[in-house]
Amino acid sequence: MTHSVETVSAAAAGSLQIADRTVHRLGYGAMRITGKGIWGPPENPEAALATLRRAVELGVNFIDTADSYGPGVSEEFIAKALHPYPADLVIATKGGWERLGPGRWVHNASPKHLQAAVEGSLQRLRLDQIEIYYLHIPDAAVSFDASIETLAHLREQGKIRHIALSNVTVEHIERARKMVPIVAVQNRYSFADREFDYLLNHCERNGIVFLPWAPLGQNRQANDLLLQIAAKLGATPLQVALAWLLRRSPLNLLIPGTSSVAHVEENIAAGALKLPDEDFQRLSDFHPAPAVFRD
Repeated sequence: MTHSVETVSAAAAGSLQIADRTVHRLGYGAMRITGKGIWGPPENPEAALATLRRAVELGVNFIDTADSYGPGVSEEFIAKALHPYPADLVIATKGGWERLGPGRWVHNASPKHLQAAVEGSLQRLRLDQIEIYYLHIPDAAVSFDASIETLAHLREQGKIRHIALSNVTVEHIERARKMVPIVAVQNRYSFADREFDYLLNHCERNGIVFLPWAPLGQNRQANDLLLQIAAKLGATPLQVALAWLLRRSPLNLLIPGTSSVAHVEENIAAGALKLPDEDFQRLSDFHPAPAVFRD
C-alpha cells in the first residue's frame, strides 16, 4: 500500500467517542520513546521528539503513555515535543508499576503510590488535569477496590478527568464500574493472540473503548499469514495487523508505538487500508497458541 506522506492522515481510520472527546481510531503509544528495556532516555532524543511531532502533524489526537515508561521519560518527552498542546489532543497516562532498572517492573497500586504517581504525571506532562488515567495493572498485594477508590478520589479533586483500566479481567471492570465510570480498557490483543476476545466483546457490549497492545503478536506462523496478505495488498505486515484490528471492533482504538518518523508514517497509513472480506476472515479464523507478553 503506497501513499505519499502528504496524503497520510490518522483521520482515515475513522473516529470514536472516548468519554466526552472524539478522537481518531489510530493513536500513538509512547512507550518506545525511551531507552533499552524501557529505561532511561532514548538513544536518539531528537528522533523521538520528531516522531511525536510527526504523529500529531498526521492527525493523531490520542497519545497513550505511562509514568513507568522511562520511568518518567516518555511523559517528559511528550511535553517537550508538544506543549502547549493542540486543543484536540487527548493524553492518557497510567500508574501502578515501579521501576528498579531496565526491564524490571514491580507492582505498586497502593493509594500512596497512586497519589504520588498522578502528581508526578501532572508535573511531567505540564497539565492541570489528566484527561484519562489508567490503573496500569492490579496489584495482588493491594485491595483492588482501594486502588480504584484512590483514583475516584483524585477524580473528585479534579486531578484526573476520567478513569480507565489496563491488564484486567471482566471481574475487575465490573467491580470498578460499581465505584466509578470506566471509559476505556487496555489489554493485550491481536489477530495472533485472542486470549482477551471475551474481554473485548464485554467492552463492546458496554460501550467501553478498547485499546489493544502488542498488535502484531509474537507467532511465526501468524506472521507468515500477515506476510502473505501484505504482499497481496502491497502493504506491510504491521499495516495488515492494524487494519484487522480496526475492522474487528468499532470500539478498538489503536496505539502502535515507535521512535521512528518513517514507522509512525507507516502505522498511520494503515488507517486507509481496507481488508478484503476474504483476508479479514482468514486473519479472524487464525487461532495460535497463547503467547506471553508484558506491557
